[in-house]
Amino acid sequence: MATRNATPKAWHIRPPMPAEARQSLSRYPDLVARLLYNRSIEDDSQARDFLSDSPVSHDPFLLPGMQEAVERISRAVAQGEPTAVYGDFDVDGLSSAALITRALGELGVPITCYIPHRVEEGHGLSLRAVEQLASQGITLLITVDCGISSHREIQEAADRGIETIVTDHHLPPPEIPPAHAIVDHQLPGSRYPFPSLTGSGTALKVAQALYQSIGREMPPGLFSLAALGTIADVAPLVNENRSIVRLGLDEMRRAPSVGLRALARSAGLTDGYVDAEDVGWALAPRLNAAGRMDSAMSSYQLLMAESEEEAATLAQQLERWNRERQQATVGASDRARELLGDEPGPLIMVDDPSFLPGVIGLVAGRLAGQFYRPAVVVATGPEVSRGSCRSIPEFDIGGALYRVAAQGIPFLAHGGHRQAAGFTIATERLPELRERLMEVAEEQLSGQELEPRREIDEVIPLGSLPPDTYRLIRTLEPFGEGNPTPVFLSRGVQVANVRTMGSDEQHLRLKLKDKGVTWDAVAFNQGASGQDAKGAVPTPGDGTIDLVYTVGVDRRRPDGALRLMVLEFRRSGE
Repeated sequence: MATRNATPKAWHIRPPMPAEARQSLSRYPDLVARLLYNRSIEDDSQARDFLSDSPVSHDPFLLPGMQEAVERISRAVAQGEPTAVYGDFDVDGLSSAALITRALGELGVPITCYIPHRVEEGHGLSLRAVEQLASQGITLLITVDCGISSHREIQEAADRGIETIVTDHHLPPPEIPPAHAIVDHQLPGSRYPFPSLTGSGTALKVAQALYQSIGREMPPGLFSLAALGTIADVAPLVNENRSIVRLGLDEMRRAPSVGLRALARSAGLTDGYVDAEDVGWALAPRLNAAGRMDSAMSSYQLLMAESEEEAATLAQQLERWNRERQQATVGASDRARELLGDEPGPLIMVDDPSFLPGVIGLVAGRLAGQFYRPAVVVATGPEVSRGSCRSIPEFDIGGALYRVAAQGIPFLAHGGHRQAAGFTIATERLPELRERLMEVAEEQLSGQELEPRREIDEVIPLGSLPPDTYRLIRTLEPFGEGNPTPVFLSRGVQVANVRTMGSDEQHLRLKLKDKGVTWDAVAFNQGASGQDAKGAVPTPGDGTIDLVYTVGVDRRRPDGALRLMVLEFRRSGE
């Protein structure tokens, strides 16, 4: 269904590049210089650093707790100590768990992995896991992408003779858990120079520190796992994250693991080239689908698979779960909009017993994007409810949860960061939680004009778009948060042909003309039934349109022809 109440994006054209910046970037083509400037790169020195193939890798021992963690893991390596890795059920947690398991397994550590069940255990370390691992004789537990808020569980582990090393990247609570070591760049007093590592990035730094301390090269495949988590967690692709992703994507292209090769094949990525967009829009959703619809262990097993047959079977199962996830998300999104009504306040919060815990984060993301408000979606149960939160740049949703917890909201579990968070709470406390979150949102967002903006890099007549645009753009890859895919605006474009795509005709395929030049284009979710539809579908001969788009290639065509990805369109003059 089309969303009638969604907040329209304001098209914001970035300001012109000053003459001094253009002079400093004179060695680069005009389009590349403009794109660099738009990413706050204003001189040749910054540009060379940004475009350099030399990786950025900060000293892992600058991370708090790293020395203690490496010393403890080294003892486990020397003694062949039974060790467990505990990950989260999203891609960042799964790739982190696979990374540490590979790194320690290569050193001969007898290691097991525990991935919690989303519905039965929820986020973070669980008491059930501690009990099970203790019964297996585990004496060292390493958490990845979680653990910073698991005070009770880590104390229970200690009482059962298990020492815990926490590796995490989330905001620490006021009371730090009693772990043997905590590696988290967000701890107070951290000297680590880069503030945006993910769980998998933190796990990679642990592996680097460990192998550095014993004078060995890391095993292959670790950067591709770290890149998976970094892209999937929508971390800013700048500084060290940019290097992790570049090295990881190169590894995926040159020597993909058996599991990633099977997953790419299942997703239709058959040309051997994988970029950050492929990971974010094709691979990551399939890996996430297992934990959303059933058990995330299937995705972990795929990442660790060694045989083609095993990997193919697991990839097929993830494909089925991904289709189920898509259907469940559409249904839950429609229900959420029914509950929301016409006038969202400063914060959106909807709850319903029909919501599947595995898709509430996706629904919250859709609501936050459509209405430009922080959004909380809760799957209510008879006694316990689980919520997932997504936010906008103006509002720190993870901080808001910590704030209301300090005010007396008794979460059973909670955690997250500025843009995404989650919680578990007694169902009877939901009305109080709603009231407190609304108060925080009203206080922090009062007087702000909450208007989403579509940042546009350059206005270019479509008929004048340089034929080497795509080649020039690719010099700035990988694209993602902090280094977005370049966006262009062309006005007065003719629609030569249009037809719908998709089972519900929610997508559009177009042929666009300007000054005698014809371009193929697609517009996902902008057909009459698409969730991003803003108005009537354009028809040939019915005036011209202005469109905002990115430039890519049609990977399904053997000639790799260029294709526009239309983000939004409007009738010319609107």
